[in-house]
Amino acid sequence: MYDFIIIGGGIVGLSTAYALVQKDPLAKVMIIEKEQQLSLHQTGRNSGVIHSGVYYKPGSLKARMAVKGRTSMVNFCRTHHVAHDVCGKVLVATDREEVARMDALYHRVQQNGVTVSKLSRDELSGFEPHVNGIAALHVPQTGIVDYKKVSEKLADLLRDSGVEFSFGSPVVNIEEGSDLVTIETEEKTFRARFFINCAGLQSDRIVKMTGIHTELQIVPFRGEYYKLTEEKSHFVNSLIYPVPNPDFPFLGVHLTKMMDGSVHAGPNAVLSLKREGYKKTDIQWRDMLEVLTFSGFWKMAGQNMKEGTKEMVRSFNKRHFLKSLQRLVPDIMEQDIVTADAGVRAQAMLRNGRLVDDFYMIPGKRSIHVCNAPSPAATASLEIGKEIAERIPERTSVIVS
Repeated sequence: MYDFIIIGGGIVGLSTAYALVQKDPLAKVMIIEKEQQLSLHQTGRNSGVIHSGVYYKPGSLKARMAVKGRTSMVNFCRTHHVAHDVCGKVLVATDREEVARMDALYHRVQQNGVTVSKLSRDELSGFEPHVNGIAALHVPQTGIVDYKKVSEKLADLLRDSGVEFSFGSPVVNIEEGSDLVTIETEEKTFRARFFINCAGLQSDRIVKMTGIHTELQIVPFRGEYYKLTEEKSHFVNSLIYPVPNPDFPFLGVHLTKMMDGSVHAGPNAVLSLKREGYKKTDIQWRDMLEVLTFSGFWKMAGQNMKEGTKEMVRSFNKRHFLKSLQRLVPDIMEQDIVTADAGVRAQAMLRNGRLVDDFYMIPGKRSIHVCNAPSPAATASLEIGKEIAERIPERTSVIVS
């Protein structure tokens, strides 16, 4: 019998366990992970950015938790000697239309409490000499880190606190009663007073196992990356982003300095036919059929046909991907970029075709389900964990069904 079981060993699950044992050091906690190691999927395959809260709707969980989470993440890394770099980033406008969008974003950023300054063309060149832009926003608080390293440090701290781990344990059934939760994996059965679903790409399936009916479904979008050759990595000093298009739900292709000194370029955003499909050829029939028979996907696809087509072309045509990069850094040539590892974003979508824009948590009788935690969830993970810990009744409390 455990006090708390967490399903999912990514950074959100680990941060939740960390918050629980800080709140209640005597709690008995188990993390169940279907893989043989932690943080193999979204946590281990993201761009490593410590976001500052620029893009998100004022007052939303994303805005609040990204701003607080940036500080929490940097402080955690400093305290526990995890390598990181608060290198800042620029959001670059390359034409007058983008300048207008940049100005609107500038005013929105103020509401989120993020420090940002406008740059002229000459000022931008002082930060990023190879960038082509007529204006930009500079966000000095943005940083980079290897989130797998953060996860490893969290896991070490959790083990020291007595948290247990069960690896290679896909969950196959959940019985959620009024006073007890029974979780069956392929090998073992566990019982707990409460459980938290942090299963990422599988989170909607875990919800369904408890009998909760919801309108949302996880639709996987693969983000494909290139990286600059070592000889051309000096083209980028920090992080270079385009001004986002508010009509499209993703941020666009950008350039990101990584902790190992390399520079990644991307991602695009294309439908993945496998929830954990990191190659174009990866197909899982169940995953594919779930998406292609989901009415929300077709409604979203119809609403974003123009931008979605561009993403598909970039996926299969390196030169088109390159053109997106050259709008920001014209000196990059085709021979300067090589294929890098891809990631898959677990994006919740509703039946009406709307993407769930904010972090989204569903309460159960004895559970909380984190059902939408894409970017900036890694940045905000420590704050998400605190939020979940605050929502869970004390161990001595009576939980009312």
